[in-house]
Amino acid sequence: MSEIKKVVLAYSGGLDTSVIVRWLQDEYNAEVVTFTADLGQGEEVEPARAKAEALGVKEIYIEDLREEFVRDYVFPMFRANTIYEGEYLLGTSIARPLIAKRLVEIAQETGADAISHGATGKGNDQVRFEMGAYALMPGVHVIAPWREWDLNSREKLMQYCEDHNIEVDFAKNKKKSPYSMDANLLHISYEGGILEDPWAEAEEDMWRWSVSPEQAPDEATYLELTYEKGDIVAIDGKRMSPATVLEYLNKVGGANGVGRLDIVENRFVGMKSRGCYETPGGTIMLKAHRAIESITLDREAAHLKDELMPRYAKVIYNGFWWSEERKMLQQAIDYSQRDVNGDVRLKLYKGSVEVVGRRSKDSLFDESIATFEDDAGSYDQKDAAGFIKLNSLRMRIAASKGRDLLDD
Repeated sequence: MSEIKKVVLAYSGGLDTSVIVRWLQDEYNAEVVTFTADLGQGEEVEPARAKAEALGVKEIYIEDLREEFVRDYVFPMFRANTIYEGEYLLGTSIARPLIAKRLVEIAQETGADAISHGATGKGNDQVRFEMGAYALMPGVHVIAPWREWDLNSREKLMQYCEDHNIEVDFAKNKKKSPYSMDANLLHISYEGGILEDPWAEAEEDMWRWSVSPEQAPDEATYLELTYEKGDIVAIDGKRMSPATVLEYLNKVGGANGVGRLDIVENRFVGMKSRGCYETPGGTIMLKAHRAIESITLDREAAHLKDELMPRYAKVIYNGFWWSEERKMLQQAIDYSQRDVNGDVRLKLYKGSVEVVGRRSKDSLFDESIATFEDDAGSYDQKDAAGFIKLNSLRMRIAASKGRDLLDD
């Protein structure tokens, strides 16, 4: 431990990371640098400064990373229509590479010997933080207190605070939610509490970003999203920055009961975990992006993207954002988006997102060919006979050789 003189800690200002500051100071006799990222979690991050100062921290980093987060991480992921295990929009997963990058950069700027985080030894986040750090700074030393200490309960953490004169807002903490939550501009997640029983329905007052579909307005809300190269650049004709786009979609989606999800997922570390998520803006973005691609992407390019997507999702979920395979996949995905331009019109109603229109100057939809009316010779239906015969050739040969396809 003696070689560790300075540590950069991913710091929220909450109970866990406040304990970690003092624990690092005592156990490692190290100077602690705190880094607090504003990723749009909906809470003020500036109070973390006073809390860190009270713990004797001299170097305090508090950074607004909302635009970078959406522009360089969320938007590239949504170009791939990414979902994990058919449902999860990867709200927690996609935030970790950016935090890891800044931890490493701050360590290099301050001459720190190590980085630290508050992720537990049971979860995916420890993998994501550390994979990212090792990829960007191979020799970095990582300190994960939850894998070292015996403070494995809230009561022990509170006792540690009392024993070490760490100021904690006890009144606030007594009202603490029973759930373990993580939030950023893309989503808010809930784990623990009654959710540890996969049969138990989540309590209505758990949800923070959305009304229930039953309580959503009786009148539908319409949106028009404008895309350039696969990214939303305007809503209802108004140009917006990436973070502003997501903020707006979260607000209007949540007001219409959009984006609630209750799943059991397979963690990378091996266990199954039940979690609930609110991702109103992301739910709208996924539906709209597939709609604009439906008229602008070549069929085989679209199908190839769909085949690659589960692998891309697993790469992100498992913490390999800063890997060669993710970069390779991203280049293919981004190339496919060069003509994904145009507008999508959506209708939000009581938890649903319905596509009601799409248009693009780069559309591959040819009405003169697709029409059920007179196509003026644009498509010769007689050509279909040869097409069908050629595609059925192998099956006709097999049948003529006595292969019985009805035999199970």
